[in-house]
Amino acid sequence: MNPVKLKEGVYWVGEIDWELRNFHGYSTQRGSTYNAYLILDEKITLIDTVRSYLFDKMMKRLSSLIDPSHIHYIVSNHVEMDHSGSLPLLMKIAKNATIITSPHGQKGLQAHYKKNDWNFKVVKSDETVSLGRKNMKFVLTPLVHWPDNMVSYLEEDRILFSNDAFGQHIASSERFDDEYPLGIVIDEAEKYYANIVLPYSSQVQKAMDAVTPLTIDMIAPSHGIVWRSHGKTIVEEYKKWASNQVDNKCLIIYDTMWKSTEKIANAVQEAFESQGIPVKMANLGHSHISDIIADVLTTRFICVGSPTLNSNMLPTVAGFLTYLKGLSPKNRIGLAFGSYGWGGQAVSHVENALKECGFKMMESIKVQYIPDETQLEEIFNKLKQEITMNESVLNKLPIEAQA
Repeated sequence: MNPVKLKEGVYWVGEIDWELRNFHGYSTQRGSTYNAYLILDEKITLIDTVRSYLFDKMMKRLSSLIDPSHIHYIVSNHVEMDHSGSLPLLMKIAKNATIITSPHGQKGLQAHYKKNDWNFKVVKSDETVSLGRKNMKFVLTPLVHWPDNMVSYLEEDRILFSNDAFGQHIASSERFDDEYPLGIVIDEAEKYYANIVLPYSSQVQKAMDAVTPLTIDMIAPSHGIVWRSHGKTIVEEYKKWASNQVDNKCLIIYDTMWKSTEKIANAVQEAFESQGIPVKMANLGHSHISDIIADVLTTRFICVGSPTLNSNMLPTVAGFLTYLKGLSPKNRIGLAFGSYGWGGQAVSHVENALKECGFKMMESIKVQYIPDETQLEEIFNKLKQEITMNESVLNKLPIEAQA
């Protein structure tokens, strides 16, 4: 695949990872791209690199446009290996290049690669560097999602090189949002936010405020599709996700041994649906946690169920709750449920885990052995009343308190 022109003198020279299916625990069924961008100016500038095993393919694209040894600046927006993995190999070729990065970026790159002989230019937020005819402005965005993060803005072309923000894991020959089904791009951007950016939503809000004054024609993230036609759409979605706005819907996440916990899950589903609340079911035996988290991002009611195994939750449920706690979604309403034979500790463990996430809890549901029709009806009626009560409280809150 040849370099792809973004604007005059600006090219995508990254690489497509068609086979990637796991990104540190995140299921990437559509693969991904590692986006690197080349700016042809008096000072030839490369923004980020690719993972080390894709270095040769990136170099073919670079070499079709320039002699890589003539690269003057290499902008490192983020030191994580999917961005900087090829940097040591590239620096052996572009020996005189200067690496532009944040203060934490310099420390991170030196710590990663044990290199003290590289040339660094450390930039501050709102600092501008001349490339010749064009100027690059830098905005530090710490903890979106590492301390070193920053974004770069090519002023004359109005391109925001947005690092991990606005990215998606999509492997595609199409480079732009108007060449690929928009619904899929939004869904993958939502999943990316939920699994990677969600814990840093307050920092995302600050970063959004910092880049709002910029006039942006194009958003070029480090992964996935480049936004050239629907930039306003993804910015509005990010504002919603970062402000923790949730929809009045229910997500039921569970695993089951002998279908008893599943029977309770079905009763929970019926109770929420009876109140006009949309429900989505996710069996942890069949669904990947990173896909489930994408639904958590916009869901108010989070119900988690497990039978008791060896005085504890099933491992699939425990793993999900550990993952959920690390992502720190706020202002959700939780429900713990499950069946048991003789111990019954699982439900209390689930309840405690949801409390540790900061959720407001509904009354837990615990049934010994197989729930019969009478017990299921009792669950339905009791939960229906509690949902009504929660709905009444929510409806009395101001909109900003609900978000």
